[in-house]
Amino acid sequence: MSATDMVEATTAEQAGADGTPLRVTATPAALALVEELKAEYGPVMFHQSGGCCDGSSPMCYPVGDFIVGDGDVHLGQVGGADFFISRSQFEVWKHTHIMLDVVPGRGGMFSLENGREKRFHIRSRLFTEAENQALGGACRL
Repeated sequence: MSATDMVEATTAEQAGADGTPLRVTATPAALALVEELKAEYGPVMFHQSGGCCDGSSPMCYPVGDFIVGDGDVHLGQVGGADFFISRSQFEVWKHTHIMLDVVPGRGGMFSLENGREKRFHIRSRLFTEAENQALGGACRL
């Protein structure tokens, strides 16, 4: 990957006010798209289910259109939008920093970015051992 292909992003090395590493962050492109969607739809939220087809992409909804429940884990916020993941997917990805990005293409059928010829995309990396220790129990279930 050349320097021009590198993804500029907030990284998990940046921590919350209490020093806990962030579980989810976003690239500037993703933050810009979040702002665009918020200007059109009002407050939005994300859900990453880990299902098949559209469910394997992060989905963006107006707040209140997707009901989260006991089967979902709140990872944090990106651009002021809450980001949730299904509990079963969290069990698989709990050691992973998730970075919301934008790539060319069509969004999920029910995701707000659909029809804009760009879609949200997840990039990830494993947390370091120190980050894993710092995150022990830090995620709101």
